[in-house]
Amino acid sequence: MKISDLTPARLRERLAGDGLKFQTGPFVVRLQTSLATVVEGLGILYGEFPLLPDEEFADFHISLRLPRTLRRWIRPQVIYSYNGESPFPPLPCTQAFPFFETGLNWSIYSEVFNYLIIHAAAVERGGHAAILPAPPGSGKSTLTAGLIHRGWRLLTDELTLVSLSTKRVVPLARPISLKNQAIDIIQQFAPSSVIAAKCCNTAKGTVAYLRPPAESVARMLEPSIPRWLIYPQFSSNGDLSFSALGKAATFSRLADGLVNYTVLGSAGFDLLTSLIDELDCYEFTYSDLGEAIAWFDRLVECD
Repeated sequence: MKISDLTPARLRERLAGDGLKFQTGPFVVRLQTSLATVVEGLGILYGEFPLLPDEEFADFHISLRLPRTLRRWIRPQVIYSYNGESPFPPLPCTQAFPFFETGLNWSIYSEVFNYLIIHAAAVERGGHAAILPAPPGSGKSTLTAGLIHRGWRLLTDELTLVSLSTKRVVPLARPISLKNQAIDIIQQFAPSSVIAAKCCNTAKGTVAYLRPPAESVARMLEPSIPRWLIYPQFSSNGDLSFSALGKAATFSRLADGLVNYTVLGSAGFDLLTSLIDELDCYEFTYSDLGEAIAWFDRLVECD
């Protein structure tokens, strides 16, 4: 059974009651909320995700609620709770759905230690994964959104999970966070894409989430072999260019983008060094999304 099998009324009822349990990648989330924007966002963006029975064990227990103060009515705020605790200051109620997404990311990298977690997107084609670590503003999510509408499978937009035991990339195919001008770019590039309502005035500007492809969600338990590590950078006035990264430089840069590397100790170091040895590593600059996707396609053809 999927979340989309619930009527809107039943979805609201389940979320406002004991909570709704659903699977995302290797994790089970239990979400409780009565906030309309979160209910609507979940229905639009998570419709293809497996709905699990109430007795199923949940890795993360999350709730989003209004405070029991005047802020419930005056400039309403939302509180994110994880396992009964509130680790963040409240945010404006209009930012409730992005709060859920960023809060879930935080919950994962705070509690999960059987994966090496890289702050990176990842896409797959032909059984091989391209990992795309990049700082905010690099065009990573725009590129990821373009690739998954041209034959690549979405593995993740934010947190790349690499199994300590198998060295495979384990999918976490959740909605893609598009920001500012990237929203219009993807709407024009992929008119059939489903993008939820814009959320303005966040810490990252205007944010809207793109629904992951149904096939990517259906294959969320199918891992992929890491093959490429590519640092993308969007440039509005430059030609497409790329250059190989040496292993030492890659190690130094990638270590800075690892979420739980220090906690994993020697196991994390061994996996990271082994992973870098097996990957083709590049810096990649693009200005045209179509040209960028063609370059990625050539990687597969030449593999």
